[in-house]
Order: sequence, then structure tokens, then C-alpha cells
Amino acid sequence: MSAIGRSLRLYHAPERRPVLDAFHRRFLAPGDLAFDVGCHVGDRAASFRRVGARVVAVEPQPRLARALRLIFRGDPDFTLIQSLIGASEGESVLRLNSANPTVASASDAFVAAAAGAPGWEGQVWDAGIALPRTTLDALVAAHGRPDFVKIDVEGWEAEVLAGLSVTPRALSFEFTTIQREVALACLDRLTALGYGAFNACLGESMRWEFAAPIAAGAMAVWLAALPAEANSGDIYASLEPGRLEA
Repeated sequence: MSAIGRSLRLYHAPERRPVLDAFHRRFLAPGDLAFDVGCHVGDRAASFRRVGARVVAVEPQPRLARALRLIFRGDPDFTLIQSLIGASEGESVLRLNSANPTVASASDAFVAAAAGAPGWEGQVWDAGIALPRTTLDALVAAHGRPDFVKIDVEGWEAEVLAGLSVTPRALSFEFTTIQREVALACLDRLTALGYGAFNACLGESMRWEFAAPIAAGAMAVWLAALPAEANSGDIYASLEPGRLEA
């Protein structure tokens, strides 16, 4: 089975759907707008649609974009943007990974950090494609202000947030223990945008690490103390702290 096929079966497994949907109802209601930046195989976007939100999905990888077009074919409330997102408009190179074709990155620093790191063994970054680059602000101008933004772009998260000047009601970004400095830069950016309440989930658990939201400084301390084997997770920020409570 191909790596993409395995990811489709894993992430779209029927038993995951109730967990995802219950979690995302914290942030989205019917008629809301979600941006899924780094849509991957579309499991989060599919959950957003099941809870009734409209979705603008960003996925630059050609093979994953083809899969998404098939998964969401005929859905007028799903829009696919095959582009990179960054701090400014222009062009960037997406590094491709033949050993794990579901993982790609526009960040050379991420590729360097992953080399030989626990949990990232055997990656082969052996190709790249030049792609157009737009910004979250440009997506807002084209599609409207989102109610929730999910960002998962393999070490490029701070670049994505640098191109955002409005403040969605809530958002999330992926962090990794091989690049904690990227997560810290994201926390700084979100604080500057006006967010003061944060929580986190490890891996794909969809379970809060904190019973109540914490401040950016406390989140930075927690990140620094995480063992390397924690690997990755998502940090959530909200203008409405109650959405981040267990």
C-alpha cells in the first residue's frame, strides 16, 4: 500500500470521526468558515465539513491535492488552494520526501533539524518543486475572515503566521520537539495579534494537556520541558478562553 493510501486509511478511519467532530465543535458551528493550511489527506477538513463549516483548504503537494479533489468532489463548500502560504506573496520551493511522500516542507531549517533526529529516521528529501506563495491575509481578502485556522506545515508555521494581520476567533499550529524555536516564534506572533489564552494536544490525541487555558509564557515553559520523544502536537489559541477548557 502506498504511503498516501496508508495515511488515508489511518486518518479517515471511521472510529476517529466522532472524536474529531466533538473536538472541532468547540471552535466551529454550521455556517462558520475554516482555513485548513496544510490539509494533508483532509481528515481535519472533512471533520470541519461534518460540523457544518465551510472550508478553504491549502495543500501544495500535487499528489495530495489530487486525492483531496477526489475526496471532496462535488462539495461546493470546500475550496482547494494548491499553493504555499508565507509571510509575503511570491514563490518558494517545497522540499519533497520520497521516503515519506505525505510529508513535505518549505523550510530548509526543518529538513536540517529532522536529519537523524529520533522519530525522523530514514527521511529522504530528494526533490523539490517551485510553487506560488500567498498569505493568510490574501486568503482572508478572497474568502472572508475565518472563524478557525488550522496550520500544519512542517516547520513553516511561523512564516505562515507572519502573513496574518487579522485575528480569527481561534486557531491552531503544529509544533515539533526538533524545532521548538518555531513554536516559540508562533507564540510571540499570536501574542502580538492579541491572543492570551492557549492550550495544547500531544500527537493526534485531541485531548487537552491543561484543564484550563494558560498564558503564552507558561506554554513556552511547557514546550521547553517536553521530552524529545513527545515529537509533535498542536497548540491552540482562542480569543474566548472557554473554548480551551477541558
